[in-house]
Amino acid sequence: MHYKTVIMPECRHVALVAHDNKKADLLVWCERHKQQLASHHLYATGTTGALLNQQLGLKVHPLMSGPLGGDQQIGAMIAESRLDTLIFFWDPLSSQPHDPDVKALLRLAAVWNIPVACNASSADFIISSPLFNQSFERLVPDYEAYQRERALSTDM
Repeated sequence: MHYKTVIMPECRHVALVAHDNKKADLLVWCERHKQQLASHHLYATGTTGALLNQQLGLKVHPLMSGPLGGDQQIGAMIAESRLDTLIFFWDPLSSQPHDPDVKALLRLAAVWNIPVACNASSADFIISSPLFNQSFERLVPDYEAYQRERALSTDM
């Protein structure tokens, strides 16, 4: 596999997502880090975005509710290099009707090599890192080269 470098800007594009049982935890975490988050572009699915706007006054770009397509919207943003960080407080103890969407979202985050936090501790590590507020180069798979190679190998 070939790789290419993508520059993450100082002003990050951050998705904030939480399952129903974890929304309160995400709100508490965001309130603790409100000042740091306010200097970045924030996106959130459905209810989570509304809560962040109403209760914390954070400027959040709203997306659809997760089960209604919001998870796929975030996944598309990741695949198009329009999202730099995923803060996703998911509930490991409850099954979700959109579990396949959640798995696909986490898979895309791994494929495109973006930082992911799944709880307050991992989110604390990400936001407190000196790398969070500076330009950062990350390696991502060069799928265009991969597709060209595959096309050549199937032409034979």
